[in-house]
Amino acid sequence: MSADWVVVGIDNGGTANNATVLTSDGDFLVDRLVETPSRVLDGPQVAVAAMELALDGVLGGVGLPRTAVHAVGLDTPGPASADGVISSLGATNFSAQEWRGFDVRGALERRVGLPVVYTNDGNAAALYAHHAHFGADSGRRSSVAAIVGTGLGGGIVQDGRVVSGAAGMAGELGHVHIPMDGLLADDQPTPSCNCGFSGDVESVASLSGIVRNLLPYWLARYPDHPLAALPILDAAKQARSYGERKDSLARQLFEQQAIAIGRLFTLVANITDPHGYFVGGGIVEAEPGFREWFLDVVRQNTTLRAEQAAVASFAVVPDLDMAGARGSAVAAMESVNAGSG
Repeated sequence: MSADWVVVGIDNGGTANNATVLTSDGDFLVDRLVETPSRVLDGPQVAVAAMELALDGVLGGVGLPRTAVHAVGLDTPGPASADGVISSLGATNFSAQEWRGFDVRGALERRVGLPVVYTNDGNAAALYAHHAHFGADSGRRSSVAAIVGTGLGGGIVQDGRVVSGAAGMAGELGHVHIPMDGLLADDQPTPSCNCGFSGDVESVASLSGIVRNLLPYWLARYPDHPLAALPILDAAKQARSYGERKDSLARQLFEQQAIAIGRLFTLVANITDPHGYFVGGGIVEAEPGFREWFLDVVRQNTTLRAEQAAVASFAVVPDLDMAGARGSAVAAMESVNAGSG
């Protein structure tokens, strides 16, 4: 196998595909977002064609032909199987009937004539965080990542590889139930999740959790707050900027989110005992003071034994906008290397 081959990673989102290129030597040739429209609302055939355009576009940007590519890594939002078949119930970005049960990995593989390796978007970001943090030791380390977005995604990595599970749906961390005692205020209702659960991590630590549960409660206690004058979704999207300015309402809201993630990490610590605990998403795409405060609250609320604390590290997912594409590329590279061994 020549030294000049590459893999391509494609991070498929609701509005855009972000692509990157990883060389056989482990170097990323793209240091910025390379986005093209994803067109997922136009149906599977149009969307898969848009993925092919993303592939050719990023290759053109680095001056490489498609013949240099040995595999393509693809991630999409879940739920989907380990083989890249969208859930029979659909998903947030794939709600149209024709997406249900659609084999997106296989469709892209047939279209581009290259092996396609599938990972869901939370797992892809988790995988990239793991490899970026541990580097050469990543194959001997384990980690958990919580990615805070509209929902709560993430993944678990063991010995450098994503834990996918029997049906490919392992690492759905947002729907893990956590204790609410001491997290909620005395008169605060138990938060409910869009999935139908109550008291799971996503019901607190997500944009949807802010809209559905946290902000209505806290605004009732701060009726004169500027956010009270806005539509609830707009208010939720602006809450972080108030948190960065140490606003009392916002800091109490985000403290609850950080506590929820810490309690999630505590559960994971007693199941997989990972080396690394990573937090990503919009919550940490913030000014450094707020980001460090949030991560510190997560750390304080992750209960570890002394032996665990001595070897554990806490960090923010790096290069977050590019983490999905880069993680997809890492998964593709691992697949190629495993096949060539």
